[in-house]
Amino acid sequence: MPLRLDIKIWDYQNKTCVQTLEGHAQNVSCVSFHPELPIIITGSEDGTVRIWHSSTYRLESTLNYGMERVWCVSGLRGSNNVALGYDEGSIIVKLGREEPAMSMDANGKIIWAKHSEVQQANLKAMGETEIKDGERLPLAVKDMGSCEIYPQTIQHNPNGRFVVVCGDGEYIIYTAMALRNKSFGSAQEFVWAHDSSEYAIRESSSVVKIFKNFKEKKSFKPDFGAEGIYGGFLLGVRSVNGLAFYDWENTELIRRIEIQPKHIFWSDSGELVCIATEDSFFILKYLSEKVATAQETHEGMSEDGIEDAFEVLGEIQEIVKTGLWVGDCFIYTSTVNRLNYYVGGEIVTIAHLDRTMYLLGYIPKDNRLYLGDKELNIVSYSLLVSVLEYQTAVMRRDFNMADKVIPTIPKEQRTRVAHFLEKQGFKQQALAVSTDPEHRFELALQLGELKIAYQLAVEAESEQKWKQLAELAISKCQFGLAQECLHNAQDYGGLLLLATSSGNASMVNKLAEGAERDGKNNVAFLSYFLLGKMDTCLELLISTGRLPEAAFLARTYLPSQVSRVVKLWKESLSKVNQKAADSLADPTEYENLFPGLKEASLGEQFLKQKSSLLRPGSEYRHVTPNEERNVLEEAQGFEPSEEATIAQEEKEREVTPPPEAPAPTVPTPKPPSPVQQPVQLPSKSTEEKAFLDLEEDLDNMELDDIDTTDINLDDELSD
Repeated sequence: MPLRLDIKIWDYQNKTCVQTLEGHAQNVSCVSFHPELPIIITGSEDGTVRIWHSSTYRLESTLNYGMERVWCVSGLRGSNNVALGYDEGSIIVKLGREEPAMSMDANGKIIWAKHSEVQQANLKAMGETEIKDGERLPLAVKDMGSCEIYPQTIQHNPNGRFVVVCGDGEYIIYTAMALRNKSFGSAQEFVWAHDSSEYAIRESSSVVKIFKNFKEKKSFKPDFGAEGIYGGFLLGVRSVNGLAFYDWENTELIRRIEIQPKHIFWSDSGELVCIATEDSFFILKYLSEKVATAQETHEGMSEDGIEDAFEVLGEIQEIVKTGLWVGDCFIYTSTVNRLNYYVGGEIVTIAHLDRTMYLLGYIPKDNRLYLGDKELNIVSYSLLVSVLEYQTAVMRRDFNMADKVIPTIPKEQRTRVAHFLEKQGFKQQALAVSTDPEHRFELALQLGELKIAYQLAVEAESEQKWKQLAELAISKCQFGLAQECLHNAQDYGGLLLLATSSGNASMVNKLAEGAERDGKNNVAFLSYFLLGKMDTCLELLISTGRLPEAAFLARTYLPSQVSRVVKLWKESLSKVNQKAADSLADPTEYENLFPGLKEASLGEQFLKQKSSLLRPGSEYRHVTPNEERNVLEEAQGFEPSEEATIAQEEKEREVTPPPEAPAPTVPTPKPPSPVQQPVQLPSKSTEEKAFLDLEEDLDNMELDDIDTTDINLDDELSD
C-alpha cells in the first residue's frame, strides 16, 4: 500500500484541488477543520500533529508529545480545545486566545469579530431599557462586513474614530463607523499611543516602528530586543532583561524596570500606571515633572534611565486578566472571576462573576461598567461615578472637591465610602459620612466622641454597646456617664468596681439593693459586706439557702445569731440526713462547747457601736488593718448601752424557745461523741474526753470526696 504523506484541499463546488499540504513523514491518519478557528489540524503515524492556516495554507505549528502514532483529532465547538488520540493515550490542548476580539469606545459603541465577520452594537440604542446587574443586554447587532484577515484582536484608538484589527502577523486600521480601510501592514504586535493619531508596531524581535497620522515617524532597535510592546502614555518594550519605557516623541529611555509584565494599563491623566505580572500587579505613579527636570539638567540619570521617574504606590497579590482606569480607580477582573476596583490601597469587590468576563469600558453618564464574554454576550454592573470621584478627590487630598461630591452619593453607598475613608486614616470624615449605626458607633469610640456614642447606644439598646461606652467614659474620667452606662448594661461587677474605686458608699448601697432585687446575690453580698452590714449579709445567705455559710459567717462576725442559724441549719439538714442534723450543737444548749462565745458577743456589740458611723476614705492611712486588731482586747471593759442590751435581749427572746422540762437521764454504757449526739457533760474530765473523741473523729474523716469549688450565691439550692 502506498504511503499517504500529503493532504489535498479540494473545492467542493468545481471539484478542483486548490492546495496540497506537505510535511508529514508517515501516513496521514486524520484531518480536521477546527469549528471556531481558521486552522486545519492533521495527524500522522509519524507522531506529529500539524496546524495549518485554512486561508493561506501556511504551516503555523507542529506538535509532538512523544506518544507514538496519532489516530484521531477532534475540536470542541464553542471553545479552543482540541483532543488528540495516540497509541499511548490521549491529550487535550488549547489553541489560540481565550479573550474575544472585542472593543468598546467611550460612547458605548461595541465592535467584535465573529470568525472573519465584524459586527457592531450600540448601547445608546437600548434607550430607557431597565438594566439589571449581571444580566445579558438585549443589543441590536449590525453586520459591518468581512475582514481580510482573521481577527485575533480588535482595539479602538483613544478617541474612538479608528479601530485596528490584528491577526496572522498583519494589522489593518479601519474607520470605526463604516469599516473603511485606512492603513495596513505587517506586524507581530500593534499598540496605540495616548495620542490618538500615534501608534507603534513590533515588526520583529529587534525592531519597533512608530507611526503618526499613518506615516512612519521613527524606527529604532531597543538595547535588549523587543519580545513585546505596550501602548499608553509611554511606549513600553518588554525584553528578556525586563521592561523599558520610552518617550513617544524621541524614543529616549525614561526608565528600565526589572519586571516581566503581562499587561500594562495607563490612566487617562498619564499619572498612574498598573503593571500586571504573572502573580501580582503594581500601581506606580509617573512623576512627569521630575522626568522633565532630569532631561534638562541630566541629573539623576543612569544607564537604566531616570531614577525618580516612578513612585511605587502599592503591590497587590492578585492576577489581573483585564483592567481599565476610571479617574484614580483601577478596575479589573481577576483569575478567580471577581470584578474589583483598587483605590488608595483598598480593594473593593463590585461583583462575583459566574464565568470568565472581560472588561470593555465604563460610561460615567450611565454609572455602569460593561463586560463581555467569549460567546460575545454583553453584561453590565452599576458603579457610581460619584463614589469614584469622591474616592479620587480623597486620594488627591482635595477635600473641598470631596465635600462638593458627597451630596450626590446615595445614602446606601455612603457606608462603603466611610470604610474607604477609615482605611485612609480619615476617621473623623468617615464618622460624618457613614450611615451604618454599627460603623458610626465604632468610629465614635475610636475618636472618643462620647455624645455621639451615647446617642447611638440609646438607639441601639444593646448591653454590649453600653459596656463599651462605659469603658470609654471611665478612661475619660466621666464617672457619671460611666455609672449610667454600667447600669443600663446591668454590669453589676463594673458598678461595684466603679463605686468602690470612687469610695461612694451611697452608690455601693444602691448597688447592693439593686443586685439583691435582680438576683445578683454575689454582688449584693460583697456590697453589703464592704458596707459592714453583716446582718444583711447573714439574711442574704439564709434566704438563698446557704445555711452552712451563714453559720460560719455568724460564728465569725455575729455570734449572737449563731443559735438561730444553727436551728435553721438543723431543720434544713434533717430533711436530708437526720443523723447529721443531730450532730450539730446549739450554743444555747451546749455553751461549754463554744468557749469564748460570750466574749465574742460582747465584741460584736462593741464593733457595732464603733462602726455605726462610716469613716471617709481619707482616713484609710490612719485606720489599723483588721488583721492587726484584737477585738476582744479592745472590747475589755466595754459595757453596752441600755438600748443595745434591751435590743439584744429582745432578739434572743425571738430566737430562743422557752425552757422545757429536763429530760430524764438515760444511762448508757459509753458516752457518745458530743458532735454525734450532744448531751450535757457533767464534769470537766468528761468534757476533755469528749474533745479527745471529737479530734479522733476528725482525724478519721475522709476528705477526698469533699467539693472545694468556689461558692456561687447566684445559684439557688434545691431541697
